[in-house]
Amino acid sequence: MLLCYRDMNYLIAGSSGIGDALAHQLSDDNRVYATYYQQPKQDTFNISYHYWDAFANEMNLDFLPDSLDGLAYCVGAIQLKPFTKIQPQDLLTDYQLQLVGAFKMIQYCLPKLRMSKKASIVLFSTVAVQSGFTFHSLISASKGAVEGLTRSLAAELAPGIRVNCIAPSLTHTPLTHTLLNTQDKNNLHAQRHPLKRIGTPADIANAAAFLLSEQSSWVTGQVFHIDGGIGQLR
Repeated sequence: MLLCYRDMNYLIAGSSGIGDALAHQLSDDNRVYATYYQQPKQDTFNISYHYWDAFANEMNLDFLPDSLDGLAYCVGAIQLKPFTKIQPQDLLTDYQLQLVGAFKMIQYCLPKLRMSKKASIVLFSTVAVQSGFTFHSLISASKGAVEGLTRSLAAELAPGIRVNCIAPSLTHTPLTHTLLNTQDKNNLHAQRHPLKRIGTPADIANAAAFLLSEQSSWVTGQVFHIDGGIGQLR
């Protein structure tokens, strides 16, 4: 069944990897506003790109329309370090990007989301929150907070705004390049997953598009594990 979005306005924070795939999927029939940080991008059909810094004090989102139907916060980072090597500043920086940035963007966009009668917010976690992985304490801490924010906001913003979260496993994106930059690494990580392959941005974007669409209108406060089975199966 094809998803139907009906000419809606979407904000996609982060236009690399999963964010890029999601923006292009939504742009077929909707207006998409996407942000970038380091790599400028050219506007394309139904997608306009805008610089945005998660660490800035000002939101700098004046380009948005008065009404938003959906927001996906795809901004993130992956720092895998032994726990003993993590400095307090590492933790603060990761929280600023993964949690505080999402927090501030949602606060800014709330009046615009409330203008829509069926708005949806999608946040991103990681399978590592549920499954303990070596060297993942930094990202698990910040993404665990994102999952808590998801459930709390879903309760507070219901019934007008739905809030859900996606927790992927390892996916082919620019962020994971160093983890997957050889065929041996690809094969090793693929074999750890019951479905025997690494996820693609489209795999995750498909789930996010569903959660932003009217077809998920009775879904809120959930964390979806789109992870090739690694979170549950052994």
